[in-house]
Amino acid sequence: MFSEKANKIFQDVIKTYHVINTVDQPFSNPYDKDSETLEHLLYRKCWIDTVQWHYEDIIRDPQIDPVAALKLKRQIDASNQDRTDMVEYIDSYFLEKYKHVTPKANATINTESPAWGIDRLSILALKVYHMHEEATRTDATDAHLAACQTKLNVLLEQRVDLSTAIDTLLADIEKGDKYMKVYKQMKMYNDEELNPVLRSQK
Repeated sequence: MFSEKANKIFQDVIKTYHVINTVDQPFSNPYDKDSETLEHLLYRKCWIDTVQWHYEDIIRDPQIDPVAALKLKRQIDASNQDRTDMVEYIDSYFLEKYKHVTPKANATINTESPAWGIDRLSILALKVYHMHEEATRTDATDAHLAACQTKLNVLLEQRVDLSTAIDTLLADIEKGDKYMKVYKQMKMYNDEELNPVLRSQK
């Protein structure tokens, strides 16, 4: 099943990141972009999410230098754009894969495209990893460990449900029971013509 492959790749990414465990480490994709296109995209997608997860931790430091915080905010903005781009690349992969499928007359569209479900699955992998860390901390109280284990159990159940939903959606698209569209995000705040603050500075 697709989700089994995706979840394994996401876990590999997160494990690899935490070997060095710094947002400044170099990125290397083990999958060939031509012969292993989907795997390449999934690996890159989760790496972006993992780095951004740690950006978000750093920027919440109450003692962070304001100049450093502004620089980090710019990095988070750029990461968000990369994340959105990767979602669209993954959806383009599925559009190409299923382009020869003729939707049935009663086919319906889903509330989200496959890649946005995959985006949620990637973030969920990070939640599972870090909640597991919290649930097994040796310096935490029993109450903390128990509370985090309860949350981890919910996250693991959510991963099963979300994985099943993504696999079902892809199967329905392949059978023609569902069809997909890709709507570009059309973000406005980075565009010099659409953001009035940027436009005024031209």
